[in-house]
Amino acid sequence: MNFWQDKRITVTGGAGFLGSHLVPKIRGCGCKDIFIPLVGEYDLRKEADIRRMLHDANPDIIIHLAAIVGGIEINRKHPGKFFYDNLIMGIQLMEQARQFGVKKFVAIGTVCAYPKFAPVPFKEEDIWNGYPEETNAPYGLAKKMLLVQAQAYRKEYDFNAIYLLPVNLYGPGDNFDPESSHVIASLIKKCCDAIKNNENSITVWGTGKPTREFLYVEDAAKAIVLATEKYNKVEPVNIGTGSEISIRDLVNLVTKLTSFKGKIIWDTAKPDGQPKRCLDVTKAEKEFGFRAKIDLKEGLKKTIEWYKANHK
Repeated sequence: MNFWQDKRITVTGGAGFLGSHLVPKIRGCGCKDIFIPLVGEYDLRKEADIRRMLHDANPDIIIHLAAIVGGIEINRKHPGKFFYDNLIMGIQLMEQARQFGVKKFVAIGTVCAYPKFAPVPFKEEDIWNGYPEETNAPYGLAKKMLLVQAQAYRKEYDFNAIYLLPVNLYGPGDNFDPESSHVIASLIKKCCDAIKNNENSITVWGTGKPTREFLYVEDAAKAIVLATEKYNKVEPVNIGTGSEISIRDLVNLVTKLTSFKGKIIWDTAKPDGQPKRCLDVTKAEKEFGFRAKIDLKEGLKKTIEWYKANHK
């Protein structure tokens, strides 16, 4: 509580999915000065807007959540945009924060930064041992450059920047747009829409064989709060549950929880993405005491309830 009470915090992306869960947690810790730069007021791709935002907010700490994100299809359609926008936002923001005298910078990376064939579970030290999965490599590499920058700035300027690597997030408030949503939100929408429209089948991309790890958004927010308070080292840290599920088993679980009883059509012409994703999460618990509390089934129930209540 004392850590947050006298701090001025800026949360880029604070009005987004993760930010809408993180900001109340920070406020609940006693922080009274939280600044959320809105997209319509500050374009974080532009240096002048970043400087104006820093002068308006005068932050002690920046938590950088803002990103252009989405599932496989939108990554395939817009690799250039996903690379440029995410890279330029991050590197300019960190550089201007350093010049401005910000005391701590919390960079949120992505599991997409890991090599396509990293040994499972992914350990932080394996992050450079190969190229990311091709469909989201531009996004993953753009976000990974924040790790390079954070480590370089710590070495040259003694700038306190940390880098967190969360797995795929889900939960209430997720993006359910079929053009850009991730797999859980997409499946929930497909099942609920099929029930509403009396359809007897849904189509799912790929073979169902890949595995994924999913982290409930409230757990992710808690991890960021703990890391901001307690972690001040150069090494990246994984944020996840440490458990994986195949896409086929995930589909079966979502259909059961939504009560969809129709046929699943697997579109094997569409890509699977990375073969496996599961993190080694021992460092997060050791360094700042984070352990995920919401298991997948419970989190899915909460997400489905929220979707039904808010998308009638």
